Amino acid sequence: MQTFQINTKEKREATGDLFGIFFEDINHAADGGLYAELIQNRAFEFDPIDNKNYHALYAWMPCQLDEKNGQTDAADVSLTVLTESPYTKKNPHYLRITANSAAAGVKNLGFNSGIALEGGETYHFSCYLRKIDEPVTVKACLIGKEGQIYASCELTADASDWKKYTADLKIAEGTSCTDANLALVCMTPGSVEVDFVSLFPAHTYKNRPNGLRKDLCEMLEAMHPKFIRFPGGCLVHDGQLDENARDSMYRWKNTIGPVEERPARRNNWGYNQTLGLGYYEYFQLAEDIGAEPLPVLPAAYDPHHQRKVPLDELGPWIDDALDLIEFANGDESSKWGKVRAQLGHKAPFELEYLGIGNEQWQMDNTDFFARYKIFEQRIHAKYPEIKLIGSAGPDVTSNHYTDAWEFYRKEKKNNPNFVYAIDEHYYMPPQWFLEHNDFYDNYPRDIKVFAGEYAAHDPEINIAHVSKNNWKAGISEAAFLTGIERNADVVALSSYAPLFARVNYTQWAPDLIWMDENTSWGTPSYYVQKLFSKFRAESTLDLGDQIEKLRAQGIYCSAGETEDKTTIVKLVNTTDNEVSIDLENEEGKALTPVKETVMCAALTDYNCAKNPMCVAPKETVECSGKIKMAPQSFIIVEIK
Repeated sequence: MQTFQINTKEKREATGDLFGIFFEDINHAADGGLYAELIQNRAFEFDPIDNKNYHALYAWMPCQLDEKNGQTDAADVSLTVLTESPYTKKNPHYLRITANSAAAGVKNLGFNSGIALEGGETYHFSCYLRKIDEPVTVKACLIGKEGQIYASCELTADASDWKKYTADLKIAEGTSCTDANLALVCMTPGSVEVDFVSLFPAHTYKNRPNGLRKDLCEMLEAMHPKFIRFPGGCLVHDGQLDENARDSMYRWKNTIGPVEERPARRNNWGYNQTLGLGYYEYFQLAEDIGAEPLPVLPAAYDPHHQRKVPLDELGPWIDDALDLIEFANGDESSKWGKVRAQLGHKAPFELEYLGIGNEQWQMDNTDFFARYKIFEQRIHAKYPEIKLIGSAGPDVTSNHYTDAWEFYRKEKKNNPNFVYAIDEHYYMPPQWFLEHNDFYDNYPRDIKVFAGEYAAHDPEINIAHVSKNNWKAGISEAAFLTGIERNADVVALSSYAPLFARVNYTQWAPDLIWMDENTSWGTPSYYVQKLFSKFRAESTLDLGDQIEKLRAQGIYCSAGETEDKTTIVKLVNTTDNEVSIDLENEEGKALTPVKETVMCAALTDYNCAKNPMCVAPKETVECSGKIKMAPQSFIIVEIK
């Protein structure tokens, strides 16, 4: 029997914005994932520069509608991708369809196995058409593998200039599928040009146009994150310095306004990025889920390919940062505040945090520290209230990390506003997280920490598969997070990475949330993060020297108090034995729990589409005075 004493009278640090989320477009997290667009390669902009297997007609195939045989790929049609006269030069490719027989055209395969359709749902269809000679009637239809048509409309391309066509396609009640295609066929022989083909479910999250996938956003909302960091990640700094290049570095101004004017770019993770999910949508998502926005901007420096803008040419990049703050916080009388209002959001987004650089570091042939100083001086001269996040390189085990801390610490002595927090990343084996539960116990308290990217990577599983998200990883992260919570006075922000992974489109695992065409599920790590956020104490409580004694026995803990005076105790038992614990206050009086929430599983267990709740929390409302912790379990105790 263990006795666990909690000093309920001595409150320590406020937890503030401690637990948040980090979004990066990796594993098709945006296109094919959170961004609700169902058409892949909607503007024919896929290119080998994105992925060596890509071409302008990737995800598109010839299609022939046949009354007897349904649809067939053996279509009497010619498909040609052109660039001479596009709808917009920002996305210069478009498709010419020449149908040599009636009902011939093209179909889009969607992502992976097809387009998921839900019975009773309406889908907003749109495209741009232009006639070549005579007007052509185009039939747009959602079609099954056997040729069954779920919904359709007819459009007449009768203009010599580009013209946008829209229609609502309603799926009959009780009719659902996961493998539909969108077909565009000419009802009579003839030629027509097509661009920006789009299909969105009517019911996106909050029913927003150009919106986000509802089930995924609801999973994020359920986490109660205090902030969302975006858009990356290595995605931020990878690419050419020319903002007009196809593989340019990420520039936020390219991601706002009409989607047709957002230039497609090469994604750092090996696929096309439409930028349909852009900065306006990120800010809107943060507001919708009740999170602070935390954007990260490039410092005009790519550490992986040693591309960098000279220091005396940083002006446009710093202007981007200043303009972003005005876009988020300016009133309608300001240039960029007016842009935000015109996009549909008159009120400011109340931006508080801004990151400069991701996983960037100082070396003999680089000058990141000098860059950060220039950014900081210009930003704080105009916006001293903005809390800047600095970078400490890609891990916490190298000289880059220690050099960064020395730099920030030295500068902060002369300028207290120089940096708010330093972004630290660690992807380590589960054992590391257990051994470093005390990682922040003795950290200097002069600068805050942002644990911006972390996850337990089981070295025994080397595939990009859901099985990497096993309970062994989840429980080790839970143990580590008790240490982060106890040290909320120095760790101001923390977020797991990556956030999303799409089955069959995965470059990196483990991840927090997995998805396919129409389903999504949380991993054990997701539920650990969710529980730490849901049961977030407003302030921590003193646990004295018993922390080290319990840790030596494989038990990890933290405690805090909520606004309504509920004491929250988090306990992690990483042993193979059941452990009984008596809870006492500082006077030795028993504390009786009113509710327990428990996660417990075999270390190799994981969640998947067929068994999404294999490792998930279970709640007990009526509790006894004693806490019995099962082997390999994480338990949250509420005490009134």
